[in-house]
Amino acid sequence: MSAAYHSHTAVLAASSTTEHRPLIITLFAVFVAATLGITVWAGRQTKSASDFYAGGRQFTAFQNGLAVSGDYMSAASFLGIAGAIALFGYDGFLYSIGFLVAWLVALLLVAEPLRNSGRYTMGDVLAYRMRQRPVRTAAGVSTIVVSIFYLLAQMAGAGVLVSLLLGITSDAGKILIVALVGVLMIVYVTIGGMKGTTWVQMVKAVLLIAGAILMTFMVLWKFDFNVSDLLGTAAEKSGHGASFLEPGLKYGATGTSKLDFLSLGIALVLGTAGLPHILIRFYTVPTAKAARKSVNWAIGIIGGFYLMTIALGFGAAALIGPKEIIAKNPAGNAAAPQLAEYLGGVGTTGGAVMLAVISAVAFATILAVVAGLTLASSSSFAHDIYANVIRKGKASEKEEMRAARWATVFIGAAAILLGAFARDMNVAGLVALAFAVAASANLPTLLYSLFWKRFTTQGALWSIYGGLAGSVILVLFSPVVSGNEKTSMFKGVDFAWFPLENPGLISIPLGFLLGWIGSLLSKEEPDKGKYAELEVKSLTGIGAH
Repeated sequence: MSAAYHSHTAVLAASSTTEHRPLIITLFAVFVAATLGITVWAGRQTKSASDFYAGGRQFTAFQNGLAVSGDYMSAASFLGIAGAIALFGYDGFLYSIGFLVAWLVALLLVAEPLRNSGRYTMGDVLAYRMRQRPVRTAAGVSTIVVSIFYLLAQMAGAGVLVSLLLGITSDAGKILIVALVGVLMIVYVTIGGMKGTTWVQMVKAVLLIAGAILMTFMVLWKFDFNVSDLLGTAAEKSGHGASFLEPGLKYGATGTSKLDFLSLGIALVLGTAGLPHILIRFYTVPTAKAARKSVNWAIGIIGGFYLMTIALGFGAAALIGPKEIIAKNPAGNAAAPQLAEYLGGVGTTGGAVMLAVISAVAFATILAVVAGLTLASSSSFAHDIYANVIRKGKASEKEEMRAARWATVFIGAAAILLGAFARDMNVAGLVALAFAVAASANLPTLLYSLFWKRFTTQGALWSIYGGLAGSVILVLFSPVVSGNEKTSMFKGVDFAWFPLENPGLISIPLGFLLGWIGSLLSKEEPDKGKYAELEVKSLTGIGAH
């Protein structure tokens, strides 16, 4: 298709969006109102700390599997991966593979022992055989930092979506949208707790899968269900030819980018098992067997969805083209909504409805994930830091829940502030940073706690703080924050000395190494009786809450 055709399409798209804006805003508002309604309904049934943190442990394996999928299929999955594939072809698909394979680590090593060993947070597992106060403080700090990294990605995605729908192009307008999302998420968590968040995630997972199936069907229909034809057209339109369908377009041109590829792969595969908002999901089911089954359900649902991202990403490349995608958002985050409008018919009511529905589903996705993240970090603050460290276990359930709600407000404010700077970055890349931080700080400590008799409090602290500081420092001095005029968070400055975009290759082994060295150098004698208790509890579920 010619450049003239594309510019004509762009003009039509702009006029169509303007013309149908009232319809788009109405549909969008209906989705937001419906999810808020669910939250208020669930909030009325949230009476105890168990309800607020773990949804009363009343969800079935299938319900929790659906909610886990809803929690996991974030803005990165839908917007970021579709954009990454549309711009980088084969290399963009690495995110889909990495995010999916990561579930095997969570299933085989973490889901069941965690459900048996803790009550509400990761800190519960660590504190079982370590000194309570220092370990709970470290777990709380780590949870909040990882959650804020992950929140950045969701905020960036929300800013792109809503500004696309409302036709907002100014920076001030985009920052205002990020603030609005932050306020909505604070409302979700403070009112609904885990029950409200879980129901919103379940509804959103169904909507997202339905939207992806519809778009995948329409993309394949455009190419007479000939996948080879779809891939060939995408390669031709990408401007890269056959190399679009081969490894190396984004990762592989230089030695550094090959290392980046390895670093990203390690972070994606190991990160899920250390993500706080995924870990607390295992506490919402009544038994460890249900926790394991819910992960099986999640793998099936998420696997199906990630297969569909191939059609969405390559479909966007073939039908819209990289120039149009980059014009809307430099990182490609708008590719999926643009594809939805194209499939419905650019300049038609059908196109406007498709754009509104798919964007509203993506927005519901963001709100649900944001609520899960905020709940994880506010729970950790209230339960680990406030109740067990500051109040030394003497806080009532009511005081603990009040602390969680206040923590939600402060974490929301921090996410709004940082999200304003991250609005032009690819959301899948941002989420990969959160995965790297989680895999560096949380995963080594969890695995050592569950499976290594010799592990001590000092080892846990070295591992959490060392992995956390190492990964965050490397991110701060990487091209993600400065040095790249197109994609860095801060433009016009360059203080990057770490060459890789993802720190996983260095920071994850560092977290494991520090935990090991810290334990060996510790003068504290590990409590072998407590370890034996934890081992029995984690493997059998005897004495689990």
